[in-house]
Amino acid sequence: MGRMSRRGFATAAAVGLSGLVTAGLTAAARISGGDGSGGGSGGDDSRPRKRRAPGGELRGMWVATVANRDWPSKPGLTAAQQRTELLAHLDQAVARRLNAVIFQVRPTADALWPSPYEPWAQCLTGVQGKAPGWDPLGTAVKEAHARGLELHAWFNPYRIANHTDPTKLVASHPARKHPDWVVPYGGKLYYNPGLPEVRTFVQDAMLDAVEKYAVDAVHWDDYFYPYPVAGQVFDDDDAFAAHGDDFADRAAWRRDNIDRLVLETAARIKKVRPGTKFGVSPFGVWRNATTDSRGSDTRAGVQTYDDLHADTRKWVRQGWIDYIVPQLYWNIGFAAADYAKLVPWWAETARGSSTKLYVGEALYKAGDPAQPAAWQDVAELSRHLTLARNHPEVRGHVFFSAREVAADSIGAMARVVADHYKQPAKPARRT
Repeated sequence: MGRMSRRGFATAAAVGLSGLVTAGLTAAARISGGDGSGGGSGGDDSRPRKRRAPGGELRGMWVATVANRDWPSKPGLTAAQQRTELLAHLDQAVARRLNAVIFQVRPTADALWPSPYEPWAQCLTGVQGKAPGWDPLGTAVKEAHARGLELHAWFNPYRIANHTDPTKLVASHPARKHPDWVVPYGGKLYYNPGLPEVRTFVQDAMLDAVEKYAVDAVHWDDYFYPYPVAGQVFDDDDAFAAHGDDFADRAAWRRDNIDRLVLETAARIKKVRPGTKFGVSPFGVWRNATTDSRGSDTRAGVQTYDDLHADTRKWVRQGWIDYIVPQLYWNIGFAAADYAKLVPWWAETARGSSTKLYVGEALYKAGDPAQPAAWQDVAELSRHLTLARNHPEVRGHVFFSAREVAADSIGAMARVVADHYKQPAKPARRT
């Protein structure tokens, strides 16, 4: 997603390929026993594939709030200024003929709505826990729907802070009340996914928003267990000793913790607000084929299954989630992770499942001089959509992120609209 984003989005995508590209490019960025641990692919079939008919696909953009990445433009704006900026993003989505906005409402274990579980988000006022004087999530849902847009509420389950000092959190923060829930790692604070009480709490915190607001989807990004940091250890020894007896190794136990979070959340969403979708936007490489024959023809330095302990392929194949948006943030022809190889892999993974496949697109890279030459070409992103149309499993695209959708420095988004979005978007629910 150096710009701040989901992890920031950009830096982690680059980190995932570190050691595999040139120095210049690296400087730029189960439940136990399930599908991910062995057995056949479960996704092979010989049915003829047809080109997807135009129209009806999801056309989305992310609006990141962590560290004021997209919105608000800075902390401390008045309620009226914040509202004006938010509505401008929604209007821009309509102008670009999109039909969905993925709005980050729980960036660092704080909230963009009045939550009984967690404090008001720091990105609003600059002071965590300080009320902004209005309801951003409630307004976003109402105004998005008035414009014919879906509003997907984007949560980060486990990230607490982009620092390691608990005293910087507001005194009422759950992480301060339950220091035993917290693990410092890589310069950040995380809730420990290995604790059942944490799993219950983060679900309660997220589902509060689903209960209160008619959001169209619950959306998670790519953070599960944190991205590996060289020379550091995620200290969950005590949790593993208490809860890991039934597992062959710690990695299997960690994957089971995330599997349980996914399954439990999916079930609770259906109970709290039937019809609300549940989607995940993971790092774009599940496993390299050199690691697992079912993996993609890639050489990524990060593999979601092994490093983030998220078996995203299994979630798709078993229909645990309604949609998946892999972050395919690389250009066509990129040696370590080629967009043209990853789209077919994800299409095959989704084929025959109940999980819809959308593709996450790196609009933020277009025109960035730190990126490979392909990203200096205004047509690179448009070629992505052209390629994806040959795979009927791809039901749409989501662009990172709102700031670039508006600024569009080299016209890459305008080119996408001209080439692929000539007609206004149909509601995404028709896909």
